Amino acid sequence: MGQSMIDLPSRLLHNLEPWRNAAHWRIAFSGGLDSTVLLHLLADLAKTESIPALSAIHIHHGLQAAADAWPQHCQSVCDALGVPLLIEQVTVQPGASLERAARDARYAVFSALTQANEALITGQHRDDQAETLLFRLLRGAGVRGLSGMPQQRPVGQGMLIRPLLDVTRAELERYAQAHSLSWIEDPSNQDRQFSRNYLRHQVMPVLSERWPQAQANMARSAAHLREAQGLLDELAQIDLAQAATAHDYEWLVLPSLELAPLAALSAARQRNAISHWLEPFTQLPDTDHWSGWKNLCDAAHDASPVWRLADGELHRSAGRLWWLSGNWLRTPVIGVEWQSPASALRLADNGHVTFSGQTPVGPLRIAYRQGGEVMQLADRGHRDLKRLLNERAVPGFMRGRLPLLFRGDELLAVANLPGLDGHAQDGWKLHWLPTDEDQGLS
Repeated sequence: MGQSMIDLPSRLLHNLEPWRNAAHWRIAFSGGLDSTVLLHLLADLAKTESIPALSAIHIHHGLQAAADAWPQHCQSVCDALGVPLLIEQVTVQPGASLERAARDARYAVFSALTQANEALITGQHRDDQAETLLFRLLRGAGVRGLSGMPQQRPVGQGMLIRPLLDVTRAELERYAQAHSLSWIEDPSNQDRQFSRNYLRHQVMPVLSERWPQAQANMARSAAHLREAQGLLDELAQIDLAQAATAHDYEWLVLPSLELAPLAALSAARQRNAISHWLEPFTQLPDTDHWSGWKNLCDAAHDASPVWRLADGELHRSAGRLWWLSGNWLRTPVIGVEWQSPASALRLADNGHVTFSGQTPVGPLRIAYRQGGEVMQLADRGHRDLKRLLNERAVPGFMRGRLPLLFRGDELLAVANLPGLDGHAQDGWKLHWLPTDEDQGLS
């Protein structure tokens, strides 16, 4: 017992070593046992070690009457330790899982507050890690889920750190008692209807009685799985590098991959690579809903299949995969007069167009493809627009968005397509920027 007591501050400092040069350490302070010990340890270390400026954040969820007294308790603890405290009230959106809704509300605040080069430090410990593993195992999680809570991950513009994942709850309790700390016991922690509490109170004690090392071993399994996930991520990067080929439509600035190199991989490797690629853009489907990916790959050569996901769509077109979201999924407004062609024309949900060189004589208007358009080409006479787009392998999703320049009923130019985008003799070109800078990449 004595050993771990002395050991705790130095273990904590060791785990926080990579962030010793951060601008600020913010402590997520609920007032419960774990965060109270964490706060006390750090405030104590600040007396003898040169560590970043400390402050605490208390999130008031307002979900139960008892919680109204907690901000005051947290304030007095912080005042006694000389640590500034920020109290943030949040509104929890009611939904299927209250636990999850409260967590989402909490992390929204953490993300908003954590600045570049700052660390948000939370008090999860080894028992929490074992519970997380068991909870996710029972929900059928994959390797990523079963690798448990990572020791660090990005939050806001900074980093979330969990430096106590190798410390048991029993060690934290011993520390709290040895230093006469008082902490809040959240009544909801006893409510067995919450799955985590059921695991904590009903399941874990029974497992630990039979296998005393259960929690330590489960935490170790999580570490093995985290290493396995690291290897899967490396494999995904290798596979994605093969598919990240150059193409004629780089100016669209859309996430895109060549399909052929991916289609040559085994089904499991395809899913691994695509999950890795899509993860920054959207919530991924569970295992049962990957049929959309298979349909995308298996569709006929001349088809333009679409896989709809939570936050956007994956399109297959011109031999490539394209990730579309935001304005790309809105149908642009049909047509608009271009009153002053000397300046840029903003297009609803579709960026803007400009001329370079001498602007053609008007009345000019911008419209989108309706079907049946014909274009007069200097060297080829009248040509069907559809055929011209096919020759250039223009991706299907782009065809209805390409700005077309008309003078009366005459189609003068198709933005950005070499040979169709202007008039060589008159020396002008029509340029389209699909996404306005101010809205950024959605």
